[in-house]
Amino acid sequence: MKTILDLINPVPFSPLVIVFAFALDMIAGDPERFPHPVRWMGRLITFVEAQLRSRLPKTQAGERLGGALLWVTVVGSAYLLTLAALYLAYKVSPTLSLVIAVYFVWAGLSVKSLGDEAMAVVRALEKGLDEARACLSRIVGRDTADLKEEGVLKAAVETVAENASDGVIAPLFFLAIGGPPLMMAYKAVNTLDSMVGYKNGRYRHFGWFSARADDAANF
Repeated sequence: MKTILDLINPVPFSPLVIVFAFALDMIAGDPERFPHPVRWMGRLITFVEAQLRSRLPKTQAGERLGGALLWVTVVGSAYLLTLAALYLAYKVSPTLSLVIAVYFVWAGLSVKSLGDEAMAVVRALEKGLDEARACLSRIVGRDTADLKEEGVLKAAVETVAENASDGVIAPLFFLAIGGPPLMMAYKAVNTLDSMVGYKNGRYRHFGWFSARADDAANF
């Protein structure tokens, strides 16, 4: 008898995938020039947003509808395309499906990059406070100009802790529930929030759905 997990991810999943993906992440991290699902999601978000904005009324209701349609399109595409890739690969060879699963899980984790970000701030601090502030400003959203040494270190630790949820804990949670397809769906939710989930004039209404969905996914 099939369980709900079988329906969410009908492709067999091996725990070895997580082991290989973690090892790959610790060795290679996130190479800038390597094809990455999150970068494809970003391009899809930009394209679909432009299409929806040109077709829907520029009202609060119209923008909220557009934001919801954007979310459904991107998250649905991330889930279905990942599932299709794994399913078709499994039909060809279970080993091929395993390799592709490792790729998706590796892409969904950010263990090494989190450590690299923190160490970059520490190394910069050894060269001087101004350089540490500049380095920190690249990974935090707040003003770092007036931070003292203790403030720089505290902000770096807080940022890594916050990003650990998005880059490690939550992806593994959704991986455990629904395999790589649900993990990629979560990454789409997270990417949408980072691109449109703002409270400024452009995204106050259009990004409302994505922001609320990300809050719910990380609750």
